[in-house]
Order: sequence, then C-alpha cells, then structure tokens
Amino acid sequence: MGSEMIGGIGLALLLVLMMLRVPVALTMLIVGVVGFSQVINMGAALSMVKSVPVEVLSNYSFSAVPMFIFMGVLAAHSGMAGKLFNSTRVICGGWKGGLAIAAIGSCGIFSAISGSSLATASTMTRVALPEMERYGYNRGLATGALAAGGTLGIMIPPSIALLIYAILTEQSVGDMFMAGLIPGLMGLLFYSLAITVVMRLKPSLAVAGESTTWGEKVKSLVGLVPFFGVFLLLILGIYFGAFTPTEGASVGAFATLLYAVAKGMRARGLWQSVQETLALSSVVFFMLVGAETLGYFISVSRISFTISDFLFSLDLTPIVVLLCILLLYFVLGMFMDSIAMLVITVPVVFPIIQSVGIDPVWFGIVTVLTVELGLITPPVGMNVFVIKAMAPHVGLGEIFKGVAPFIAADFVRLALLIAFPVLSLFLI
Repeated sequence: MGSEMIGGIGLALLLVLMMLRVPVALTMLIVGVVGFSQVINMGAALSMVKSVPVEVLSNYSFSAVPMFIFMGVLAAHSGMAGKLFNSTRVICGGWKGGLAIAAIGSCGIFSAISGSSLATASTMTRVALPEMERYGYNRGLATGALAAGGTLGIMIPPSIALLIYAILTEQSVGDMFMAGLIPGLMGLLFYSLAITVVMRLKPSLAVAGESTTWGEKVKSLVGLVPFFGVFLLLILGIYFGAFTPTEGASVGAFATLLYAVAKGMRARGLWQSVQETLALSSVVFFMLVGAETLGYFISVSRISFTISDFLFSLDLTPIVVLLCILLLYFVLGMFMDSIAMLVITVPVVFPIIQSVGIDPVWFGIVTVLTVELGLITPPVGMNVFVIKAMAPHVGLGEIFKGVAPFIAADFVRLALLIAFPVLSLFLI
C-alpha cells in the first residue's frame, strides 16, 4: 500500500474518531502514531512518541501561550472587566442600542488582554448581560452581541490562534499580530454598524440608555487605561523590537499581575488564576503535541503534496484554491473548536497554499477570520454554547437568531480582506 493511500486512510480515520467524540488531541495522537508506523515502522513511531512531547514542551516560542492565557485569567479575576463595561456604557450612554455597542466595544478591548474568544465571551456575558436585560433589551440581540463580540478575541492581538498559526507555519509572530490588528478593529466597527442597522430596522429590540454628559464620558476613559496600557506596551514593544512576542507575553502578564495585586487580588485569587491558567494551558499543549505528531505522519505520507498535485491538475487559480480551503474551514467551524481546527488542518493545507503562491501571513488572517465565523454559526458555534451556559434562561434558537446580523457583517469583512490583502498586510 502506497504512503499516499495510507495518508488518505489516516485522514478518514481522523474524521471517524472525531465523529465518535474521541478527544481531538487524542485523535491526532492515535492517527499520527498508527499512520507513521505504517509508512515507516513501529520503532520509528515509538521514538517519535518519546521525542515529540519534549520538542513541543521545550519549544521557547510556545512559552508565550500560558503567559497570554494568564493575562486573560488575571483580567477576568481582578475586576477589570466590570470597570471596562462601566466605562464603555457611559461613553455610549443615550445611544439607541448603546448598551449592545458598549458590550461589543468591551469585548474588543478585553480580547486585547485575553487573547481567547471563549474567555472573552464568558467574562463579558457575566458582566454585561444582566445590565442589558435590566434595560429591557431583546434577549436575542443581547446574547447575539456578546457571542459575536467574543469572537474578536481570536483576531485582535495578542491572539492565541494567531500565535499558534505562526508557530505551526514558522511565520513571524510579530507579523501575524500586526496583520491581525486592522482586521480585528474592522470587526469591532462592523459589529457596531450591524447593531445600528438592526436598530433602524427594528427599534423595538432595545431602548436608549441613560444619557451622559461629555464630562462623564471623558471621565469614564479612566476605566480603559489599564487595558490600553497593557495593549500598547505589548504592540509597540513588539513592533519597535524592544522585545520578542514571547518576551512580550511575559511583560504583559507581569503588568496585568501588578494591576491585579494593586486592586486587591490576594494569594487565594492568585492561586485560582494560576490553577485556571494551568488547566487551559494543558489542553492547548496536549493538542499541540497531537498536532505535531499528526504533522509528522502527514509529512511522510506526502498526502498534502498529493492534494496539491490534484489541484494543479484542475488548473485552478490561487483565489479559487483559497476559496475552496476557506469553505472547508467554514464547514468544519460549524462542528469543531477553533484551536483544534487550526492544529489539525494547517499541516495539511499550508503546503498547498505555498505551492500556489498565496502569502502565508494573509492566508493566516483570512483563515482565522473564517474560523472565527465558525464560533457563532450553527449547529455547534462554541461561543453560542458558552453564552447559553452563562444564560440558561435564553433559548439556543434566540441566540443563533441574534448573531445573524453579525455573521452577515463578518462575511462583508472577509470579502474585503480577500479583495484587498493590503488591509491585513499594511502594518507589516
């Protein structure tokens, strides 16, 4: 049996195991080891099992992952999220749908510290949803805005998804972060415009919040200082070469820790934050070990090169190849977690996009945006289920209906980024 045939069988087995609800990391590990043993031999496969975890866990670049997670956990546990929403609520005071726009803005700003969509969605729901319900907001609009706002964490740097993509494809983490900045801010703008359009079409879904004076709006900016301080420290430090992205993760985590301690976090809160960080980091690293193992199997089986040759035989243009891959990501996003999807598919599709001459940084941005769409599309929509867990009194159908305008806004954003790559490559 040829190595390409074994590679195809391995990918089919991967899908079957995932359908059987086997954990994604374990699925990749099983397929990688079994497939490698069939292409090479069992002794080589066992040697790979011993060496891959050491390679991943000792990789200096991966040390940024727990640091970024620690930043988000500290921000959630230190009360920063509550102060953030209060500030954005005052700034948007008096606007029709202002609380929903404030929630979107809070999600975007919080994600600049968190780096995680799920963490952003769960934290901001706990803070913002009760306030929107108190003002009589339609539950679908309120939860839809929070679910969509949570997705901004996957694009606005520092993003764990962009970090993992950069490491898997050996791209510059700094370039990926800078490339994600404008698309992330576009998401913030387009989501706010989506709420404005909904308010025009269905003004009964929300009421105007309490009016605030310009003096109150300016004063409320104080609540944004910790976020923008850490964000600018990270981005400007990386952009001007003061420190590497990995070092920047440590600097950002330390700055957030200082703020948390200054605001009253004590040993118990710090220990809870460390425990949560370790738990989340373990999940990510287990998936990375599985992805690295699967990557070795895909490499020796040459399945990705076989797929590339097939696409070349069809004489497809690079943009058609890109759209086919993005369609695959969009469908997978309806069923899979975003990080799991990236670590499984990137080793397969990256050689293909290289072979057709697509810019790897630009591809990473549009891919992560497509993955972001999967966080709010049925039938799975991880962010939607996070919101449902936080607000069990809201129906799942209501939430999915509420995110529909934001899905439309994301399609517009994706189309613009495909049509004008300079939007994501401008700052590099």
